[in-house]
Amino acid sequence: MKFSSYGAAGVLSLCLLSSPALANSTGMTGYSGKTSTQTCSFCHTGGSAPTVEIEGPTSIAAGATQVYKLIIRGGPGQKGGFNVAVDNAAASLRESTGTKKVGDELTHSAPRSPTSGEIIFDFLLVAPQTGGKVTIFGAGNSVNGDGNSTLDGAATTSLTVNITGGSSGDGDGNGGGGDGGGDDDNGGCSTTGGSPVMLLSLIAGGMTLLRRRRD
Repeated sequence: MKFSSYGAAGVLSLCLLSSPALANSTGMTGYSGKTSTQTCSFCHTGGSAPTVEIEGPTSIAAGATQVYKLIIRGGPGQKGGFNVAVDNAAASLRESTGTKKVGDELTHSAPRSPTSGEIIFDFLLVAPQTGGKVTIFGAGNSVNGDGNSTLDGAATTSLTVNITGGSSGDGDGNGGGGDGGGDDDNGGCSTTGGSPVMLLSLIAGGMTLLRRRRD
């Protein structure tokens, strides 16, 4: 219990000491909601909470790269930031305009203003090479723009993506049968190509046997 209390106190102290920097920050990671005890709401409090949504396909092919959006609506709504993470080490995230990658996670490189009531951050998900599931965790922070972490609001969301297909077969597009015609193209032997050689061998053997009988 003492350890948990000290940890919470440490995080709170960091928030209080860094509040002006957080409100106008170039982003933070570790607060996507992937770890339920660490979210933006720990520091950004007092304002109405926004709604946060991750928009994008819920099924993509193994190895594919797909665009997703984290959308923040409501809250103080003057500016916003985000943090995104995934729970599958074989998947990866890639940044787009106005975002950056820190470790394995993404965050904003600068707070973004709303357009038509929405603050949107685009990002890319690179699927694993094998089938399975990837859960994207996202936090959205809606701030009042006063340079402090008070009277701001934050919320988290998640989206599970099914990864279809996967690495199988020989991967060369030949359906596993690519060696059949390839040998002929490269001058290799085939069953048909070996028949004349076999026939000549039999003829030669027969002629040798006839000579021995005559002798």
